[in-house]
Amino acid sequence: MEQTQTSHNGTATATQGAQRRVLVVEDDQTIVDAIATRLRAEGFLVQTAGDGPAAVDTAEAWQPDLLILDIMLPGFDGLEVCRRVQASRPVPVLMLTARDDETDMLVGLGVGADDYMTKPFSMRELAARVHVLLRRVERAVVAASTPRSGILRLGELEIDHAQRRVRVRSEDVHLTPTEFDLLVCLANTPRAVLSREQLLAEVWDWADASGTRTVDSHIKALRRKIGAERIRTVHGVGYALETPTP
Repeated sequence: MEQTQTSHNGTATATQGAQRRVLVVEDDQTIVDAIATRLRAEGFLVQTAGDGPAAVDTAEAWQPDLLILDIMLPGFDGLEVCRRVQASRPVPVLMLTARDDETDMLVGLGVGADDYMTKPFSMRELAARVHVLLRRVERAVVAASTPRSGILRLGELEIDHAQRRVRVRSEDVHLTPTEFDLLVCLANTPRAVLSREQLLAEVWDWADASGTRTVDSHIKALRRKIGAERIRTVHGVGYALETPTP
């Protein structure tokens, strides 16, 4: 089912999300309807699923470009959906949670989610996050095909831009696309302190300070993977990537 919008003169026109497929997995029909309506207005193709097994089956058959995924689902939860879908085919995931619980957020990021939102949320912000995640995928494809000169080495930390790979002490570290972009942003100016608002704007293309909790949770997840000592917190300001003293 192809979604288009019609201009005032009656001509169908492409929109920002044209041809992009979004699978919305949520068991609250009111929320499903609101999300689907907003994303279709943005030009996305939308399918929905109301439980874990249906979500995995639909993702396999429909091959969406992005998942909007609630954590609490009948059948099995959104974390298990994320694991199964990501094991089959990498796809960006925006996780929804009804609880403002940092543990839920970190677990979600750990199983492959790229971003999260806590209910209740604005449909405007959700649509913006969807566009950001899809742009990040496009940037990653371009980066992978663009030659870079060598690998950035900061002590025992290595960042391979072309392959989007990270190693610590020569061991591969699995990062989500968002975690990789966040690390690169910090590594571009090592030891310099970047505010949460700067990181939010650079990595998420989202300038609203209300999203800074998202930055904090991704920093925590990143620390767990590359070592807490490598990212310094400057209280009341932001974060800096530590590097060995010359």
